Amino acid sequence: MKNKVWFVTGASKGFGFEIVKAALAGGDTVVATVRKNAEDLAARLGGGDRILVVTLDVTSEKEVKAGVQAAIHRFGRIDVLVNNAGYGLLAATEEASDEEVRRQYDTNVFGLLNVTRAVLPQMRKQASGHIINISSLFGYLNSVPGFGLYGSTKYAVEGITEGMAIELKPLGIRVTAAAPGLFSTEFASADSYQRSAVTLDAYKDTVGAVRANMDHINGAQPGDPSKLGAVIVRLANSDNPPLHLPIGRDSVANFRDKTARMSKEVEEWELVSTSTDHLK
Repeated sequence: MKNKVWFVTGASKGFGFEIVKAALAGGDTVVATVRKNAEDLAARLGGGDRILVVTLDVTSEKEVKAGVQAAIHRFGRIDVLVNNAGYGLLAATEEASDEEVRRQYDTNVFGLLNVTRAVLPQMRKQASGHIINISSLFGYLNSVPGFGLYGSTKYAVEGITEGMAIELKPLGIRVTAAAPGLFSTEFASADSYQRSAVTLDAYKDTVGAVRANMDHINGAQPGDPSKLGAVIVRLANSDNPPLHLPIGRDSVANFRDKTARMSKEVEEWELVSTSTDHLK
C-alpha cells in the first residue's frame, strides 16, 4: 500500500510526538497539530516535505476545520487520524469546580469530537481511513484516587469509539481506542496536568497522597514512549485492527481486572437483575 497521510493532534510532546516520529520513520506523511510553537516542532521533527505542522486548539471548531482543510489542501487525503490531544486533572470529585471539569471535557472529549467531525467527510469521500482515539488505562478502571474525573473522559472516549465503529464500518472506516498505561512522558510533570484549585482535608490520605507523590512518579513510569509510537504505527498498518487496544502491561492488567470484577458482580446479582421482566 502507498504511504499513509496521518493527522495527529497534541503532537508537541509525549505520545503525540512519539507517534509522529514513528510515522515519519516509517516513510509516511504527517500533519501534526500544536497549540503554539509550530516552527519549533517542525525543526525538531525534520521530515522535509513529509511533515506539516498546524497550529490549532482542538476546543475551537473553527481552528480545527481550518487545520483539516490545510492538511487536505497540502496532501489530498487523510488516512489515519490520531486523536491524542488531552491532559489530566488531579482532583477528588468534590474538589473539582464546574469550570475545571468542563475545561477537562472540552479538550479530552468535545475536542476529540471536533476533530473527528472535521476529518470524517474526507474519509467518507475516500471510503477508507482509520481513526485511533487515545484513551487510557483509567478508561478501563479508575484505580488511582484523584484521577476519576480524568478517567471519566476516557470512559467517554471508549464509548464514542464503540459507537463510531458501528456507524463507520460499512463506510470502510476503522476505529480503535488505544489505551496506554503509565509511560515515562511528561504527563505527570507539573506543567502537563492540572490540579484542582480547592483541596479538602477529608481526602488527604487518598487524593492528597497521590498529589504528594506525583513528582516521584514523573519519569519513573514503566512504559517506553518510543515503543508506544511503534505500536501505533503497527496498529495503523493492520488489516484487522482491534476496537480496543490496551498498551502496556499495566493497561492489560487493568482491562482484565475490570472485566473480572464486572463478571463477578453480574453473577452475584444476576437473580436480582433478571427479576424485572413481566411475568408470563
